[in-house]
Amino acid sequence: MDLGPGRRGGAGPQAEGKRSLILFGHPLSSYCQKVLIALHELGADFIFRHIDLSAEEDRRLMARLTPMGKMPALRDEAAGVTLAETSIIIEWLDRHHSGPAPLLPRDPDAALPARQWDRFFDIHVMNSAQPMVDARLFMAEGAVDVVAPFARSQLDRAYVAADCQLAGRDWIAGDFGMADCAAVPALFYAGILHPFDTHPNLSAYFERLLARPSVIRVLDEAKPWLHWFPFADRIPARFR
Repeated sequence: MDLGPGRRGGAGPQAEGKRSLILFGHPLSSYCQKVLIALHELGADFIFRHIDLSAEEDRRLMARLTPMGKMPALRDEAAGVTLAETSIIIEWLDRHHSGPAPLLPRDPDAALPARQWDRFFDIHVMNSAQPMVDARLFMAEGAVDVVAPFARSQLDRAYVAADCQLAGRDWIAGDFGMADCAAVPALFYAGILHPFDTHPNLSAYFERLLARPSVIRVLDEAKPWLHWFPFADRIPARFR
């Protein structure tokens, strides 16, 4: 497979032949950020293959790698496995490239709340905000005003639920894990479109997330691309 230009990630140098993990994605993508945070938390050694979906070659590559041709995809060369869907990717990494702390509890029953809150941030936060972005990018002028009221009402419900869950907790479901990896980009982008600063537990949680080295690195690497975000004028100055 022709990987083209890539970027190395991970905790330390290894011989190129021993680096088996390749993540295909883009630094601005929320779902790629979710996996990148997990990779850094695990201390995994990997190559980041930057995907440009405006390039026909990269679109064909992603169509071969994932069922829907969407980012991200993970290729584990040593295992001969290619995976799509962020939660599946992170579970694979946690099982086969484990780090200093698990991203999911090893007990199957204890892992269920972490999976629940992982889905919560993907579905009820990120996917609730997405229609506003899609309206700005792909729909007629004025479409944002049509879809925004419902999107914001769904985000309000999610913010209340997360704020309640976080009462007395540092992280959303036990120790820092997969659900917190999902929370970072979901809250980052949704918060730009519909702030959650009236929810004290959620706001404090977001600040704790922002202080983690893995999150600092991923958000820093997204900065050169933030001007592509269709609501870039709303991004707080501290993230620019």
